[in-house]
Amino acid sequence: MIGTGNLTSDLMKGKICMITGANSGVGKATATGLAKMGATIVMVCRNQERGEQALDEIKRDSNNELVYLMLADLSSQKAIHQLVKDFKEKYKSLHVLINNAGVNLSRVKLTEDGIETTLAVNYLAPFLLCNLLFDTLKESQPARIVNVASSVQAKSIDFDNLNGEKHYSQMKAYSISKLALILFTYEFARRFDGNEVSINSLHPGYVRTNMIRNFRKFVKYFFPFISLFVIGPKRGAKTSIYCASSPDVEGVSGKYYKKRKEAKSGKISYNEDLAKQLWEISTKLTNLKS
Repeated sequence: MIGTGNLTSDLMKGKICMITGANSGVGKATATGLAKMGATIVMVCRNQERGEQALDEIKRDSNNELVYLMLADLSSQKAIHQLVKDFKEKYKSLHVLINNAGVNLSRVKLTEDGIETTLAVNYLAPFLLCNLLFDTLKESQPARIVNVASSVQAKSIDFDNLNGEKHYSQMKAYSISKLALILFTYEFARRFDGNEVSINSLHPGYVRTNMIRNFRKFVKYFFPFISLFVIGPKRGAKTSIYCASSPDVEGVSGKYYKKRKEAKSGKISYNEDLAKQLWEISTKLTNLKS
């Protein structure tokens, strides 16, 4: 039975929401928050054991049994295609797609597709999911795409160094992937009708998550001090939940949010020529038609 203890408890009733990286951190908190509003949640996780544990906890904490698990390694384009195929066989609608999953690797690691993993998971996976699920989203209109980006955004993209061929920096790779996600968000909004499928990106805040496991040793060493300035996943999920559910965002597309308010992303993220170039390169990297 879905709880009705507040005015928003039924706000998302009947809405199907896919959330990547939903087994921990901001993704799990987002799934719980939307489930409390009555949404049907489709969690996308890589690990079955951790996914099932999180699923049980989300059901319990939200008092909503409409929470389901789908497994996919988002670094693999083959796995993403299979995920979309399986989803379309089970569900006829998709009202909200939240691209939340992310990684931050300290060393270069190429995926089975030959792509640097941080870029593959943080950017190309959302790019591919948005394109492959677009028809389902459009048929479910009005539908929303929410891309969890960051205020840590690169000031440029070297398209000849996407795989770290020349040099690799952990934070550089991460910041490029987040800039790419925002550039893609704006370009998608320019290409498609936001009243049918809207798309927005956001900065969740500096959140205490499991991603710290992949930080270099000196970052781990100073984390007790850094942690004084970070927030918990529940607070970090507020903007994701807002962008996914608020009537104020209905039909709003191509925007960037912080603390549930529209904000400005980095200057370069508004470069339309760069966004178009990124789109074309992304189609080649994912073997999609332009």
